[in-house]
Amino acid sequence: MLLAVDVGNAQTVIGVFDGSELVEHWRVSTEAARTADELALAFEGLLSFCDLSFSRNVHGVVICSVVPLVTERLREMTNRYFHFPPVVVRPGTRTGVAIRMENPREVGADRLVNALAAFDQYGGPGIVVDFGTATSFDVYDKAGAFTGGAIAPGIRTSMEALSAHGAQLGTVELLAPRRAIGRNTVEAMQSGAVYGFAGQVDRIVEELSAELDATPVVVGTGGLAGDVVRACRSIDHHDPWLTLKGLRIVWERNT
Repeated sequence: MLLAVDVGNAQTVIGVFDGSELVEHWRVSTEAARTADELALAFEGLLSFCDLSFSRNVHGVVICSVVPLVTERLREMTNRYFHFPPVVVRPGTRTGVAIRMENPREVGADRLVNALAAFDQYGGPGIVVDFGTATSFDVYDKAGAFTGGAIAPGIRTSMEALSAHGAQLGTVELLAPRRAIGRNTVEAMQSGAVYGFAGQVDRIVEELSAELDATPVVVGTGGLAGDVVRACRSIDHHDPWLTLKGLRIVWERNT
């Protein structure tokens, strides 16, 4: 089985593949201070929930990370407890994705993996909207080449800033409100968040689409997608495990 790990700034998504099938997945908080041994303990605990273990079941590990310290610890954990090196997505890793950017090395590994998975499953051209710490819009052309995109403040990042600077505005759960016209502060904030971010997505997708030579397929993913994706008019598919699927493809191309 293959263990795929997608490390974001706030959350880490972990998946187990049996061949091409994603058989289990987990989402945990990213903690840069964890040692390799602590990570091994956490991973072994998650695997044990579905009667799996390092030694008996896992034959490959592939990692995509935007947190360099965690990347280093995961590499150390894999070498020590799995006894083989992981495939880490970084400049030079074979992804099969051409990068048509001014500086290809500045493109986040997760953005390339998302484009790879979306092109593999849905064709192109396309746009991946990834709802994370930032909301990223990753554009790839009809040949699957990564051509750029847009980056906006993330949903949770924006809502936390609002709560921090609004003396009477607390933290609210990100849910679709019962009505657009909020009858209380919580409903008003939920309406502004869900419909506001959905409108942002639709407007940016509209502008990006106008610069492509064909109508793109639009895929939403990421831990904060939820009700915002359902309120978007431009998103064709919601695929919460898109990055993990892309990591599986990367692993196959590098082993």
